[in-house]
This record gives sequence, structure tokens and C-alpha cells, in this order.
Amino acid sequence: MQPNKYNANSHTGRFNKRISVYGKEKFLNDQGKTAYRDVEIKKIWAKITPQTGKLQTQQADTKLANVTHKIEVNYGAGKDILNKMHLMYRDHRFDIKFILNPYFENKTLEIFVEEVTT
Repeated sequence: MQPNKYNANSHTGRFNKRISVYGKEKFLNDQGKTAYRDVEIKKIWAKITPQTGKLQTQQADTKLANVTHKIEVNYGAGKDILNKMHLMYRDHRFDIKFILNPYFENKTLEIFVEEVTT
């Protein structure tokens, strides 16, 4: 008999946010030149954890918030995500800074992202 392989740390119930993965699509614009546009590639389940935040005041009393997050996804769902893509959750855009495969176990991916809001 095999031991129970349930692992609470990898249980998919913790991935409770539905995020969209966006990439660039090449197309010809009205002038016949090559241009790029953002297109949704797929939707996957994720866990979003805030990491750090910083508030800056710029000219004309403009506030700039710089917030970083860690987004965890199942390895199979996210293995084709690249650094040049971005993620969306509701109205929040997250630019990918780097992607980590913890301990090279191919179970989950940790995607470190930055959200810049004005």
C-alpha cells in the first residue's frame, strides 16, 4: 500500500485568484508596418501575495505607488509564461520581473511581479 501523497502545501485550493496571462501579438497596422498589441493568451488559477510597497511624491503632487507581489501558479499551467509577458487580475496589471521554479521540483512557479499604480 502506498502512503498518502496529499501535501497541504501544494493543494490547489490555495490558488483562489483567476488571472489572465497577456503577451504580444504581431500585426500589420493601417500603414502596412509591423506593430504589436497585447492579447490574452490564457487564464489560470493563482495565489497572489503582496511583498513590498513604496509611495513616492512627484511633481505637481502626483503620487506614484510601487508595489511588488509574488504570484504562485501550478507548474503545468504556468510553464510557458515568459518574462516579457504580463499578468492581469481584475483591473490590476502586473509586470513580470522574474520567474522561479522552487527547488527545481516542477510543482509550482513563483512569479515575482511589480504593479505600478498612479
